[in-house]
Amino acid sequence: MNEIFLDTETTGLSFKEGHKIVEIACVETKDLISTGKIFHKLINPERDVPDEAFRVHGFSRDFLSKEKTFSGIVDEFLEFIKDKKIIIHNAQFDLSFLNGELSYLKKEQINKNMVFDSLELARNKFPGTSNSLDALCKRFNIDISKRTKHNALLDCELLREVYINLLDAKEPKFNLLNKENDKNIFKNNDYNKKIYKVSEEEVKLHRDFLKKEIKKNFY
Repeated sequence: MNEIFLDTETTGLSFKEGHKIVEIACVETKDLISTGKIFHKLINPERDVPDEAFRVHGFSRDFLSKEKTFSGIVDEFLEFIKDKKIIIHNAQFDLSFLNGELSYLKKEQINKNMVFDSLELARNKFPGTSNSLDALCKRFNIDISKRTKHNALLDCELLREVYINLLDAKEPKFNLLNKENDKNIFKNNDYNKKIYKVSEEEVKLHRDFLKKEIKKNFY
């Protein structure tokens, strides 16, 4: 089963209080190695963006007014995540917005059994400490210098690296994306990765290792 690393940005903290999603990003992986497939959309919330939210992600109401609403991207989104394991940091927050939007549109909600919360894993491993994405990146020496504002697409990649470290799995030192895919995924973040040549045997050994780690920690 492939995995999806998912993140959203919103106009506020509660869907029930009328706040809406303004950005969704999903990065697909297989055995935690990127497949090069992404789903990334900015969304018109059809409401104002409070100053507090604007300071977090930098998306204004005027800027987002040119984008599609959630109803305009929902079918593509559901098809992208279908039958895949979804990994979210603080899943309760993102799911409350996503399932709220899906319920409003009378669409099938995301099955919580398909969702894994990396925040819960972090809290179990590091109780009594901060387990925000930023804090975990610092703990694992993951570069967050590009994260000047919250950006759902960049946060998905940071979460993937954090998640691998939480599993005690070794971060892949190679990138299976071609240059065009690498450019497409991170073009808005000036996020460059080197591409290393590895043998098929090295790839197979790495995937076998990750499968064992995933089974050990989840199943």
